[in-house]
Amino acid sequence: MEAARALIENCWIDKKKDKELYMKVRRELPKCQKFFREQLGWTVINNEQILKVEKIPARAEGYMGITDFTESRDYCLFCAVLAFLEDKEEQEQFLLSELVDMLELQLKGVMDVDWTSFTQRKSLVRVLQFCENMRLLEAYEGSSDNVGSSIGQEILYENTGLSRYMAVNFAYSIVDFQSWEDFEKQQNEESEADRGHYRINRVYRQMVAAPALYWSRSDNPDSIYLKNQRQWIQKNFSEYLGGQLHVHKNAAFLVIDEDEPFGERHPREAMLPELVLLLCRLIREKADEGVWKKRQDDCIVVSIKEFQEEMHHYRNRYRAAWSKEYREMEDAKLLKAVISYMKSWMMVDECDGEIVIYPAAGKMIGRYPAEFETKEKSR
Repeated sequence: MEAARALIENCWIDKKKDKELYMKVRRELPKCQKFFREQLGWTVINNEQILKVEKIPARAEGYMGITDFTESRDYCLFCAVLAFLEDKEEQEQFLLSELVDMLELQLKGVMDVDWTSFTQRKSLVRVLQFCENMRLLEAYEGSSDNVGSSIGQEILYENTGLSRYMAVNFAYSIVDFQSWEDFEKQQNEESEADRGHYRINRVYRQMVAAPALYWSRSDNPDSIYLKNQRQWIQKNFSEYLGGQLHVHKNAAFLVIDEDEPFGERHPREAMLPELVLLLCRLIREKADEGVWKKRQDDCIVVSIKEFQEEMHHYRNRYRAAWSKEYREMEDAKLLKAVISYMKSWMMVDECDGEIVIYPAAGKMIGRYPAEFETKEKSR
């Protein structure tokens, strides 16, 4: 179980960076390799440098990506850096100036490169720092932090050779792909040729790599497979990852045991998740009381204005328990933070000026102690 969890939780396990974990997972890898290959349809990379599972999701979600990156520009620069490193030998050294010149050539026609722009230099800093953290390259002389102030400061890097494992190796050509939708289209075409096998992979991938699996129709093939094979799916999860499979009318969740958490978790000990738990309680109460009507697929649709008004109301009610940052935050900024967080956990989405609230919002709620509630009501 620990090996499978470690491989899912980490992009990869680098022997040089964490030899103890690398050796432990490698010893246990034969026990879970079949689970990754058959149930999830993921490729396992096992060599003397790294251990990695190529985690391809069932479908693209807005929250997926490199959390260190904040602009689409970051991804363009990162891909160009990977292409640059691809032409370098392992342990070959190079200067920042050489990399910068090559980035300008590679990105010509894709984006305008202007190193006098502070925002573009900051993008490059984020990319270089991420590459160093992942040990795609190592700085021998100088620091990537200094690039933000001046692109002219020379830095000596060394290629570690790990960059060749960063990108997923697809069994088909992606030369003509223009967006993430092309990848999903290709997957759908492949699934037509082997529906049963790919459906298994799709269900397991969604349960493992996303907070929830939703369906709106009773004849949805993924939901039918999930319900028919519920015991077998639960057995696999219990053996390799832990947690409980919860299946509802229009949704399914893999709920990880509280005493054995791994990966990204909700809720965690921070103010924003706490606020979301309170809001989810309010959402469930309004649904139970019939104030907010559930659709046939168990989703609720309200206007952004009404959603913000409710947030404003419960902030006033619980203001005393909130941190100064969120207590004094502007309503619009608070709304943006809450919606962004809830989107990342597939609780809500925005559509044409409305908020679509998904079943996950009612799955877990929070409340303050009864004495606090009584005190606040008496004010």
